[in-house]
Amino acid sequence: LNGLAERKNLLRSFDHMRRDVDAKGMLKGMDTFNEQAFGLLTSSRLADALDLSKEHPHTVERYGTGDPTKFIDGNGAPRVPQSMLIARRLIEAGARVVTLNYSKWDWHGGMKAEGRDNNSIFVREKEDFPIFDKCVSALIEDLHQRGMDKDCSVVIMGEFGRTPKISNIVGRDHWPQVNCALVAGGGMKMGQVIGATDRIGGEASQRPVKFGELYSTLYHNLGINTNEVTLNDINGRPQFLVEDNAQPMPELV
Repeated sequence: LNGLAERKNLLRSFDHMRRDVDAKGMLKGMDTFNEQAFGLLTSSRLADALDLSKEHPHTVERYGTGDPTKFIDGNGAPRVPQSMLIARRLIEAGARVVTLNYSKWDWHGGMKAEGRDNNSIFVREKEDFPIFDKCVSALIEDLHQRGMDKDCSVVIMGEFGRTPKISNIVGRDHWPQVNCALVAGGGMKMGQVIGATDRIGGEASQRPVKFGELYSTLYHNLGINTNEVTLNDINGRPQFLVEDNAQPMPELV
């Protein structure tokens, strides 16, 4: 009942904000995209998308529930797999891009990191990865079952890889030489492993893929031609969306 009351209060606050903004004429100064975003944030569709009680219990169970009490260590996001289910519902409600953070971002520490056994990366991996594997596979399966796999792209990645050798605290540091990404949906050709590294994961040994190629592929899925579309920088000069004339990956499109 408390949760229901909180959702009602949230929806009521959206309604008040919408009426206040309309009365002040602020919507007239927004461009089309900002107006669409504001419309989603102030509509009942957002509250509906966040309400998992409207989802079939089997679907909620398929994504998993996780344990939201185990993430609190000062440098991470909630380890809550239902976030991926909410992401799917947000797309159905009209959102065009949804970004999620999952679990701990700091993977430097090894055994007894920060003086706590339960904070070591080895313990965290054993806890995190099974939960993550379950909710990611559920999301991809769900998108296919709903016929959304051709229109919705899923990208799972970080900013960089991790050092192939362990550090002096039995952890992994930043390693920009090699990274990896998992992509699905978007009408792309699936069932592939593109590229390879040496045996220790230190350097790319086959088909190095640049970030720009992946970004160009995602823009392609959105119907944006990176060879033509530009955005003006703060000095008013047009800049292409990706560097080095990067093109969509032929293996995927």
